[in-house]
Amino acid sequence: MRWYVVRRVVWAVVATFLILSITWGLLAITPNPAAEQMQFQAAASGGSAEAAEEAFEARRGLDRSPWDRYREYMTNMATLNWGWSQSRSQPVTDAIASALPYTAIYSVPTTILSILVGLSIGLYSATHQYTRTDYAATFFAFFGYAIPNFWFGIILLLVFGVQLGWFPVVFDSDLPFFSLGMARQLVLPVVVLVTGTIAGIMRYSRAEALEYVEAEFVKTAKSKGADGYRILTRHILRPAAVPLMTILVGDILGIFLAASYLVEVVFGIPGLGQLSYNAIIAQDTSLVLGTTLIFTFISVIGNLIQDVAYTVLDPRIDYGDR
Repeated sequence: MRWYVVRRVVWAVVATFLILSITWGLLAITPNPAAEQMQFQAAASGGSAEAAEEAFEARRGLDRSPWDRYREYMTNMATLNWGWSQSRSQPVTDAIASALPYTAIYSVPTTILSILVGLSIGLYSATHQYTRTDYAATFFAFFGYAIPNFWFGIILLLVFGVQLGWFPVVFDSDLPFFSLGMARQLVLPVVVLVTGTIAGIMRYSRAEALEYVEAEFVKTAKSKGADGYRILTRHILRPAAVPLMTILVGDILGIFLAASYLVEVVFGIPGLGQLSYNAIIAQDTSLVLGTTLIFTFISVIGNLIQDVAYTVLDPRIDYGDR
């Protein structure tokens, strides 16, 4: 087990290196709109477009060879010297540190609610198959799957923010983190994310639990007089939790990665998603690489926790040949 974890960590470092290299390469070959705008302004004012381009490249350090720029960026990434954000005029680490709490403040409650509610509804639906509750849960799951998060968020803003005025339309980042005002403006983003995440967890937990509802060891536990809670948690949930770990980790990572871009841009939350999105638009290479490293680190740690959790939930799993 220990040797397996060490190998996974080594592969995680390699994967991080490859992802950062590919990201840097894509940004390096993409035309920069800021440079084109400076050339246009220089030509419109009677100046030299070539001189403006050279000045821009010299100020951004783009006049050096690609290898020198790549080596400097990778060295800075490894030493946590992530450079200076040109678009925000501050160190990259400071920009990430200021944005990370805003992502965590809605991701943490979303994750907790999604897991608890999704597993509870899925297990209840599995033990009450083909009832009205089961049909209602199935309808809710398909609704959560089908509806796009960004569209659902806009509709909620229009109805509950603009029309009814129950929730603020513009996110106020000056409110204290642990205050009723902050909780009030996070209700809609959490609802949007929970609706989509619960659907997947509920459907998969229901499907996995159905494999054990009529299992022989469950019937034996019932015949011995075990109460319903013990049967549900010890005899159904535990064996079903092993394959569910893959789904849970994937959904949780989806909240931090893909969903953060959609929700933060729609609701104006100044978190990691909006920070990364604005950095890509501005072609702020240092900030893009920094946010990419954070997302990569979250993904790697999540997958490592998933693999370790397998052997905790099912000690029969052997890592000797993996």
